[in-house]
Amino acid sequence: MPNIPLDQARTLLAVVDEQSFDAAAAVLHVTPSAVSQRVKALEQGIGRVLLLRTKPIRLTESGKVVARFARSLAQLERDTRAELGLAGSSGLTTLSIAVSSDSLATWFLPALGRVPEDLGICFDLQREDQEHTAALLREGLVMAAVTASPHPVQGCTSRRLGRMRYRAVASPGFVERWLSGIPLAQALPEAPVIIFDRKDDLQDRFLRALTRRRRFDPVRHYVPASESFVDAVAGGFGWGMVSEAQADSRGETLVDLAPQRPLDVPLYWQQWKLDSPALAAVGRAVSAGAAEALLR
Repeated sequence: MPNIPLDQARTLLAVVDEQSFDAAAAVLHVTPSAVSQRVKALEQGIGRVLLLRTKPIRLTESGKVVARFARSLAQLERDTRAELGLAGSSGLTTLSIAVSSDSLATWFLPALGRVPEDLGICFDLQREDQEHTAALLREGLVMAAVTASPHPVQGCTSRRLGRMRYRAVASPGFVERWLSGIPLAQALPEAPVIIFDRKDDLQDRFLRALTRRRRFDPVRHYVPASESFVDAVAGGFGWGMVSEAQADSRGETLVDLAPQRPLDVPLYWQQWKLDSPALAAVGRAVSAGAAEALLR
């Protein structure tokens, strides 16, 4: 099995994180040509293509394995230097975490606030739908994730956090215009709806449970920001699935369309199996915050 030179693995990781050879060169304090040569040498040594030189730059399946190795190594090195107090250690640890926009807007940041400041942790948060955050773990782009999948990604542990409850809501004016005097199962599939992005399946999932139908073709408005999504619903653009915490904060500006039909999304915390004090501390803080904010 060929050796993986550590400087080459770190260079590959820098290219992925910075999304260009030039930016990686600036971070590593070398020339772009040196970055390109290191990546090519790594690919030749392993005998596989690791990077797709596209925009954005993407890892191949083999590249994902090497990137996970490089990120794990970098974290272990930072932890070791910090524990030993070696010269040249900044004492700061950067942890990359994938989390959904709704969790960010509600419970996740207060949970991170539980992490002791003296650990010197910098957070690199990457927003992704909870149904897809596990993919970032597989690709080696993050070290931990809040995900809807209970099945641990290879090389990760998984623990249940709780359930995030969503409500089908709309503005009073929207209800009067589109839903008044008509059974909800008949009216709602024809009414305009707010969707977060093309990966968001919550609204269709609710409609399938309500109507037992599989396909719907209403007017769809896409609003890919959590607070703006709620603003659009409150503004009467359409109905949407809003987290219970956000819906409650809007008071009477939002009407619960089906109080007996909440939609619960189980959430899990997955993190790399890495002996890292920083990662362990964040995992404990997230679990404690979730225990207070989410349904059990």
